[in-house]
Amino acid sequence: MSSVKLFDLHRIFDKLDKNGDGLVSLEELMWLLDSIGVHANQDELELLIGKKSLDPIDFVFFHDLVMKGYNLDQSKKLKEKEEDSLLVKDLAKAFEVFDSNGDGFISSEELESALCRLGLWDGGKDCRSMINAYDTNSDGKLDFEEFKNMMLVSNF
Repeated sequence: MSSVKLFDLHRIFDKLDKNGDGLVSLEELMWLLDSIGVHANQDELELLIGKKSLDPIDFVFFHDLVMKGYNLDQSKKLKEKEEDSLLVKDLAKAFEVFDSNGDGFISSEELESALCRLGLWDGGKDCRSMINAYDTNSDGKLDFEEFKNMMLVSNF
């Protein structure tokens, strides 16, 4: 980055910092983006920059992101991908709780045993029918994908 650009960015920063606190708030940044035709809501902007205000150095980095074509849709997709990854990891840990013999499947016996250990078994439902409801390949047990589907679509 040339010194002229850096100087210009500092000038822009100073103009945006209306209250003189040495920070550009999300509101001040949104005003700038709106005025140049980039429309974003405050949540999207905070997701992108990761904080509620920018100091001069962060402002330069934000400028570089924008100039490299990084957009809010990419930020949303990245955040969703991270959340999905965390969810899959959590589900894998939960799967291990139910798959007591570690064979990669949950049988109706393992399901009942785990529910009893967790204090969630009331004896009212038959575990075989619970397994069968999500057993897409009809092998009588749940693999991880079937378990994931069960946990994501039901009020188990």
